[in-house]
Amino acid sequence: MFNALVLHEEDGRTVPQIESLDEHRLPTGDVLIDIEYSSLNYKDALAITGKCRIIREFPFVPGIDLAGIVAESSNPDHPVGSRVVLTGWGVGERHWGGMAQRARVKSEWLTPLPAGLDTRKAMIVGTAGLTAMLCVMTLQETGIQPDSGRVLVTGATGGVGSLAIALLHQLGYEITAVTGKTTAREYLRQLGASEIVSREEMATTAKPLESQRWAGVVDTAGGAILARALAETQYGGCIAACGLAADYRLETTVMPFILRNVSLRGVDSVYCPAPRRADAWSRLATLLPASLYDELATEIPLARVGDAAGSMMAGQIQGRILVNLRT
Repeated sequence: MFNALVLHEEDGRTVPQIESLDEHRLPTGDVLIDIEYSSLNYKDALAITGKCRIIREFPFVPGIDLAGIVAESSNPDHPVGSRVVLTGWGVGERHWGGMAQRARVKSEWLTPLPAGLDTRKAMIVGTAGLTAMLCVMTLQETGIQPDSGRVLVTGATGGVGSLAIALLHQLGYEITAVTGKTTAREYLRQLGASEIVSREEMATTAKPLESQRWAGVVDTAGGAILARALAETQYGGCIAACGLAADYRLETTVMPFILRNVSLRGVDSVYCPAPRRADAWSRLATLLPASLYDELATEIPLARVGDAAGSMMAGQIQGRILVNLRT
């Protein structure tokens, strides 16, 4: 038996409950994992609170991230006793996820933990850190280097934004952070941001072209913020777009693309191919300083996940929420 956060549907509402489950309840897969840590992401909060129809079938175990030790395996690439991390692939959306002490999954979804990362650190990084690393890699691949100019990071106090700032800082970039939280300035400066602009300023309607300010952008917001970032990106710059926290719509013009040679590149971590995923995790293991993990994370037990999901939906969470499943 193992403990899990199980979502039920009652009278059209999503109701989370901590339950003790038998292993036979787990879905099919060729690897069984003893989960040590998970993390709470925005998509998890949507599912747990029922604010969005992330989950289609009930009962369901949410959690798009997990890290743990292989307990059973029919795949020699993931032997019993090895440590693995799993993010994406529909886990926590269509396949039971990481808010449990055990999971049965497909071996092709797993990434072996690289040297330098244990399961706790891996879940402080989680989907947010993987996405941030993929965004940074995208900027680098389009030629954006530390001497190219400032990099803008939107949604800076969220998981992706926080980790993007930390990674860019370690690589020597000058960073401007966008936030709507006036109390977060010291937190963002500790991560590595040297300039902070308000969300309200970035959300004002932009002209087709504005003054050139950014060599690169990591955007988690979408909407008017992304439209202004596009209008302000300098010649040859790149925007790595990975979120829609503000709006999924984008009202802009072709002028930044054809007059300033700006590129807008989407970044997806859910179905990121395994080789690129492994490369990103290896980079994360070497780039992030040891002191950063505890600065970024608030650790909670499984029993507090429901409350934390509500706080996340209310915009009251800063950094990463680590879920300890070992007790």
